[in-house]
Amino acid sequence: MSERSICVYCASSQRCAAVYHDAAHRLGAVLASAGFTIVYGGGATGSMGAVADGALARGGRVVGVLPRFMAELEWGHDRLSELHLVDDMRTRKHEMLSRSEGVVALPGGSGTLEELLEAISLKRLGIFLGPIVLVNTQGFFAPLLEILERAVAEHFMDERHRTMWQVVAEPEQVPAALTAAPPWSEDARRFARP
Repeated sequence: MSERSICVYCASSQRCAAVYHDAAHRLGAVLASAGFTIVYGGGATGSMGAVADGALARGGRVVGVLPRFMAELEWGHDRLSELHLVDDMRTRKHEMLSRSEGVVALPGGSGTLEELLEAISLKRLGIFLGPIVLVNTQGFFAPLLEILERAVAEHFMDERHRTMWQVVAEPEQVPAALTAAPPWSEDARRFARP
């Protein structure tokens, strides 16, 4: 795992509103300026391409993890610091998180949400211990946060699980949120099952 590596979950859609691509580009620039290495899904389009381009424009280091079938479809970014080809989507998720000491989630579709919820689940079990920050552009994550709150209220999760993630409105707030995130340890297993 590279020092100060942050996994960024984001989307490849080119059809979403430009505000999402702008936020992704700004996030890449902000993380690179703060000295973080970005680990992401390796794509060239949508928020994926924007976050990589934003970081590369600031001289940042960007590591992509791309399934081979996507490389064959030429979906990969061609200017990354490193590109790792893997066999499938499950391996990609594992590789991205294993190479990172924190997670930032941008708005996205089912794949992005799957990755984010897996990171939250692994943190709950004390397997992944790093900070998780959601960039809530346009209030995108509000329904998900409401569901997570409901899960706590209905005792599917413990009250302490609310501290597993932080929410920011703007990409520029991410480095401070990563730094200020409450510590988490394997002791979380004691209350993983409320």
